[in-house]
Amino acid sequence: RQRNAKVEDLWSLTSFFGFTTETFVLAVNILDRFLALMKVKPKHLSCIGVCCFQLAARVIEEECDIPSAHEIIRISQCKCTASDLRRMETIIAEKLHFEFKATTALTFLHLYRAIVLCHTSEREELLNLDKLEAQLKACHCRLVCSKAKPSVLALCLLTLEVQTLKSVELFEILLRVQKHSKISDSELLYWRELVSKCLADYSSPECCKPDHKKLVWIVSRRTAQNLQNSYYSVPELPTIPE
Repeated sequence: RQRNAKVEDLWSLTSFFGFTTETFVLAVNILDRFLALMKVKPKHLSCIGVCCFQLAARVIEEECDIPSAHEIIRISQCKCTASDLRRMETIIAEKLHFEFKATTALTFLHLYRAIVLCHTSEREELLNLDKLEAQLKACHCRLVCSKAKPSVLALCLLTLEVQTLKSVELFEILLRVQKHSKISDSELLYWRELVSKCLADYSSPECCKPDHKKLVWIVSRRTAQNLQNSYYSVPELPTIPE
């Protein structure tokens, strides 16, 4: 549960700073790889998550767009210091042997989608990339889905989407992709059921989703004015009469 909550915080941070889905997915990948190697105390998880976010941003985003450690700490409400982040970064880097880049489910999602679109007469809008990426983010917020192979998770999302479209042509193309990727029917069926349940739970009104807007309210006017316009802008509100 704590891991899932931290991933949702990473989603909120990614949205707040206007970073790409690739940054979010890589941050989750770094976090999960580190947690698989190390047994960490809950009180350290917040610092670890912020550090993973910062490492992923350095790999994916333009250097000029990456906020300082102090800004990330301020926005994330992480109870750590910049020196804490530096020490944690050293620990994560050593445990992962400085290998931050990874082939993720997003990599396969883009690849498989491109293959399908190259072999179909269907409109590109049918496989909406924004929708598929949003579904992938939701899956990453559930620990159970992180256990799936990246290629299998990506194929599950595409097959579920094609299933809703009821397109025989697209389904046949995905069958060829599945065969080429050497993914068995039993493996795909097992994970597709879990992914389907995850998406159904996530879309239900009872589910608590990442609150991207909550980060806005902890930024003071002076702080907001010092941030880059791409990060945050303060609306001009009229004076409230007494």
